[in-house]
Amino acid sequence: MTHHRKEQLLGPTERPEIEYPCTWTYKVIGEDCSLLKDIIVSACSPLPVKISHSHTSSKGKYHSLNAELEVPNEEIRLKVYETLKCCPAVKIII
Repeated sequence: MTHHRKEQLLGPTERPEIEYPCTWTYKVIGEDCSLLKDIIVSACSPLPVKISHSHTSSKGKYHSLNAELEVPNEEIRLKVYETLKCCPAVKIII
């Protein structure tokens, strides 16, 4: 039996449809692991967040952490992202 999957390509102005509430994971990269954890908890507050270590760079300078939480709506999802993005200790957020 063959299954066919229809894939839809989104244009530059189209956004994927996200159903809320949903579990969302941010990957947060920076140099100070402990500081990153504090920043993540603060940015996600009052929502509970599960933080797990993802990777350390080969020279040990950078650490990436996964921050997983249930976001109730797009406004909160974007607010957490913007809060993390504005922190000088956060080098990259995906």
